Amino acid sequence: MAKNYFDLYARVAEGLWCLGHPLDAQRRELDDPWQFSIGEPAHFKGQIKLPLDLEGESRDFSHAAFGTPVVNAKLAALFQELAPNDIELIPVEVDSHEGPYFILNVLRKFTCIDTEASAEVDYWTEEDGLPEKVGKLFSISGMRIDPSKVSDANVFRPSEWKGSLIVSEEIKDAMDRSGITGAVFESVTGPPTFDPVRRAETKRRAELWHQARNARAAEWRGLGTMSDDLYIPPVVGGPWPGERQNWIAVRRPDGGMLIVTDGLSDPFNNILDRPTVGFGLELAIETPEPLGEVWKSWPVHLLERVAYEVAEFEKLRVSLANGTLSMEVDGVGMPETLVTPEGRVAVLIGMETDSLPSRFTLPGGEVRLLTVKVLMPAELKWLLQQGKGAAAELIRRFKAAGETHLSRSWRQPVVS
Repeated sequence: MAKNYFDLYARVAEGLWCLGHPLDAQRRELDDPWQFSIGEPAHFKGQIKLPLDLEGESRDFSHAAFGTPVVNAKLAALFQELAPNDIELIPVEVDSHEGPYFILNVLRKFTCIDTEASAEVDYWTEEDGLPEKVGKLFSISGMRIDPSKVSDANVFRPSEWKGSLIVSEEIKDAMDRSGITGAVFESVTGPPTFDPVRRAETKRRAELWHQARNARAAEWRGLGTMSDDLYIPPVVGGPWPGERQNWIAVRRPDGGMLIVTDGLSDPFNNILDRPTVGFGLELAIETPEPLGEVWKSWPVHLLERVAYEVAEFEKLRVSLANGTLSMEVDGVGMPETLVTPEGRVAVLIGMETDSLPSRFTLPGGEVRLLTVKVLMPAELKWLLQQGKGAAAELIRRFKAAGETHLSRSWRQPVVS
């Protein structure tokens, strides 16, 4: 009789702790933080520390950044007993919490996803501009696997979708009996449970989404070079129109780096009878500075925070429809030269430039591309002192000083 299997993931709720980026003994970020979520032995053998991004109640099972599974001693012993050949337990120190804690690194992976039985499946296409990903899964929900393809494993990851951690019913039952906290299970075996009507709606939603995404990809490719080493991990959920947050990095012909949002103009999920352009805008930040690993760079984090505010608050979008807008976001992790005494970073949205298109067209209509320029703390202070109309004067001063839309971690302020 075939085993039953479950997708195991961590419960997320207000009041629970949030574990951050794995660090080495010197508290430097690990170069390859994904190594604990790909179904292979980890190659980093040194001491690992986990910071707390958010204080809260600890759980027996948690996820740190990059989908890294973290377990306490009680749960580690359970996995060691029931799946000794499927996992390795890597000791970690969690800030301000007595251990022991372990990274639960899964060692086995199988090609086993039944895409026909899964509710929603989407693939990378040639239009996405990343040839090495074409034909691979872009997203999946209501996953179903073929148990006959996973040997005798009690714990494994699907090769096609390594972000999922799959456990057998034996493991699930043992965790339930032990009262393990923090774990959520979703069945990945048994008959499909999707609704045919909902599946048709999902298919139509995907068609509309791909139309917009492919049209945007053509625009981004016209601005420079896109490649896999510039990949920025997306985020599912949040206040964006299609409930997917995507960012694209483009290397400009002059060697600079352009980061754009790729989804603020996605079709709204609840409108299926015609194409739409979501909020009708995308945001762009460009810097001439070398960034190293782009997805960890300060311009990406800054754009993420600005985009969240714009997506979350309609009043900001209304203001942008009428012109430029200055705003502040959290300065955690930003270059010290940009952070105000209050711990904030300011930006100016909507400064025009001849080097980027101000508008482009999608199947659902016209979309504005708005630049995001980081401000020096002195410029924010000046803006607040000047009040209404100060943004236009600041732009005039930028132009007079030969200062463009580009963002830098430091430059001479244009105000005194």
